[in-house]
Amino acid sequence: MINIIKVLADKCVGCKMCESRCPFSAISMLEMGSSEHKRRFKLAVIDLNKCTYCGLCIRICKFDAIELKKDKVQVEIDKNLYKGVWVYAEQRHGEISDIVYELLNEGQKLAGKLGTSLSAVLIGSDIRSKVQGLIDRGVSKVYVCDDPIFVEFQDDPYTDVLTRLIKKEKPEIILIGATNIGRSFASRVAARICTGLTADCTSLEVDSITKNLQQTRPAFGGNIMATILTPEHRPQMATVRYKVFKEAKAEVRRKGEIIEYKVDTQTLLNRTKFLGFIKYTANIVNLSDANIVVSGGRGLGNKEGFKLIKELAECLRGAVGASRAAVDSGWISDMHQIGQTGKTVAPKVYVACGISGQIQHMVGMNSSDVIVAINKDAKCPMMQIASYALEGDLYEIIPNVIREIKLYRSI
Repeated sequence: MINIIKVLADKCVGCKMCESRCPFSAISMLEMGSSEHKRRFKLAVIDLNKCTYCGLCIRICKFDAIELKKDKVQVEIDKNLYKGVWVYAEQRHGEISDIVYELLNEGQKLAGKLGTSLSAVLIGSDIRSKVQGLIDRGVSKVYVCDDPIFVEFQDDPYTDVLTRLIKKEKPEIILIGATNIGRSFASRVAARICTGLTADCTSLEVDSITKNLQQTRPAFGGNIMATILTPEHRPQMATVRYKVFKEAKAEVRRKGEIIEYKVDTQTLLNRTKFLGFIKYTANIVNLSDANIVVSGGRGLGNKEGFKLIKELAECLRGAVGASRAAVDSGWISDMHQIGQTGKTVAPKVYVACGISGQIQHMVGMNSSDVIVAINKDAKCPMMQIASYALEGDLYEIIPNVIREIKLYRSI
């Protein structure tokens, strides 16, 4: 994109309106004319080092004295040069993240529809022992970059090495987990290779004819689901939320190709220094890994209602979740929040108590195997998608359920 902005001297009256309204302080007034001239006036001047070409000054100017031209520079991409589906095999302290196996499952489906291969990229230190585990999960090829410099994740070197590998091998699709690590450097990689990136995807499909990846994610605060394409650029990149897809099944001793990717670490950009890793040791159940989750929402009516939710969760040996409404009301910590702006869960059993089921919440739990909904409103979305819908007052239903569970276990 080439941007050209200029002030038309014959139209500018020096009213200072654009100067006061520019959010980037990129406009100043320059006094024109010399002391010998009777006519002296002010002219708006734009600092191109500060200007972001947002166009606000043009909308403000009543005299049409500012002109902005945006010319797109078309970069021709030969899409035929790009082949294969890649999954970034995120690891932390030598252990492959669980989300990688979910991405491999989806990656196999996409590769199958495109008639191409599935590959994984593994970056770390002393991590060769983890390669076979990726191959067992369906990978045909693993690119391994193993060096002590990658012992801890840092944005700069990881971005550098993945960018170089992509430019060399040219995959057509790259999937990365929407984790703290993935979110941190996926956008950096996309910017380096001049392609698009769709974040926090909950669904992926591919058109076998155009080979465009259909990347679906919540938009406009979760009120709609948007499907995004990258038709003019390659590779197509997406980060995917945890627990959205099922894990790929392991087939022991599968055969696959291992490619050692060597990089001159002296040439890698690294503007930060790793000081240390502090592990969070609080005794809190990991919602994303729980087999049973009991969640409370606005229907609880007050903070005290979560005592009942926690009691039911303890009886079921599960974890406690919550809707955003309950968290925003201050009834429970945001560490328990499930949904678009919280955690994504896919337990064997999900119990929704007093949760109507807005799309923002559904995004975070609709992959659950069994959904039990307890609500007074039989027509609310959560009751409609539930495997078992219990209509009624949760303060009457839940105590009865707890009593029955305790009675069953005492037999």
